[in-house]
Amino acid sequence: MEKFFIAKKEDIRVEYDANGFSCTELLPGTYDGGMHNYMCHLKAGQSVSPAMYADKTVIFMFGQGRGYITDAEASYNITELAFYAPNFDKCAYTIHAVTDMEFVMSIVELNEWDKELIAANHVYLPFFKLHSECTRYVQDCKGPNTEARSVLNCKQLGRIMIGTTRAIGEGTMEAGHPAVHQWNYCVGNSDFHISVDHCEPLPHVAGEWSFIPAGPDHDLVADPGKEVFYVWYEQFVREKDFDVKVLPGQKLPE
Repeated sequence: MEKFFIAKKEDIRVEYDANGFSCTELLPGTYDGGMHNYMCHLKAGQSVSPAMYADKTVIFMFGQGRGYITDAEASYNITELAFYAPNFDKCAYTIHAVTDMEFVMSIVELNEWDKELIAANHVYLPFFKLHSECTRYVQDCKGPNTEARSVLNCKQLGRIMIGTTRAIGEGTMEAGHPAVHQWNYCVGNSDFHISVDHCEPLPHVAGEWSFIPAGPDHDLVADPGKEVFYVWYEQFVREKDFDVKVLPGQKLPE
């Protein structure tokens, strides 16, 4: 597998249908683990009701524009970076654009341990949260003035985790994590550099998407006066790191 992949903004196709909606798969063919991600655009004044699934989780990351979501339970105003997960096929929902919107839709197939854990315990669905409502945390791989927030933690919705990183003139310099793959959605006024496995840094700007397979070290850092602002989106790839129950006297399998 390659060290990492970037969907550059100029290469992401935007083709609106008759209802003012565009949906393009991001980095198709780069990952075969049952996750597909799509860059979506919705014109102001238009709406879309995405397909629902009984056996797949769907996550929305609303990066640009303003709008709202309606479902059988409530209406949710999208006034900043926001996140939404529908209740599988149990509750229809519609996304409405007040201004032109850009957002990522991720569709994740559930394997057996996803299903078992979700059946036992999961975040309440439908799930909606604005970025400013997400919990801040501190991590030693991030700069002293870098803001980090947690959106979804491990086991709240199967194998996936979501958080954000934001800073001016600094960012993240992280040792590789072999247990999880990582995708990054650049939002805000992002204009920073990404380097994986100590390779030459490449520019990464708002509206772009990248994929770092589990393992290599990676840096996402902005130059002085520039912003780094991205949603990190991770999926566990090894069952023993995700949901292994160890009895007294036992050891984790190698």
